[in-house]
Amino acid sequence: MKLYIKNMVCIRCKMVVKLELEKLGLHFTTVELGEVEITDKISKDQLNNLDVALKMTGLELIDDNKKILVEKIKTIIIELIHYNDEQIKINLSDYLSEKLNHNYTYLSNLFSEYKGTTIEQFYLSNKIEKVKELLVYDELNLTEIAWKLHYSSVSHLSNQFKKMTGLTPSHFKNLKNNRRAALGSH
Repeated sequence: MKLYIKNMVCIRCKMVVKLELEKLGLHFTTVELGEVEITDKISKDQLNNLDVALKMTGLELIDDNKKILVEKIKTIIIELIHYNDEQIKINLSDYLSEKLNHNYTYLSNLFSEYKGTTIEQFYLSNKIEKVKELLVYDELNLTEIAWKLHYSSVSHLSNQFKKMTGLTPSHFKNLKNNRRAALGSH
């Protein structure tokens, strides 16, 4: 039986879900972002207990097909940006349509209706969050970050970053460094 879980965005979320399933004595074959495959029959009480436990961690079971589809869109985008170094060979709209077996216009309208933002906006904000994360880690320079996140150029990344955050990537990085220095001086 498949269960769908809202707000699963990272590896830690998967660990939390596994832990809650184990606490309830539920056996599973897979726990992926947004989706769990349970091997047992699950009672209404167990389902309710799982939902309560998940809500306490910021997660939530979902059973509405439209909400499930919206979560799948989010999960695909998050996995693409945060957990996959390979660039998709087709544009995002075709990729989502192919993966989810739905017309992109339908997916786009549904996503906007439930999330109050467009798929494109969600995709771009996740890319910018990843850029911020990589800037803070300070392991890659801007050229390497642009390449890693499949920007056509450093200038494209910088323009998009400035448009979405109001800061240049180097200004953002300096703010982080200044805050660290200020914290260390007390």
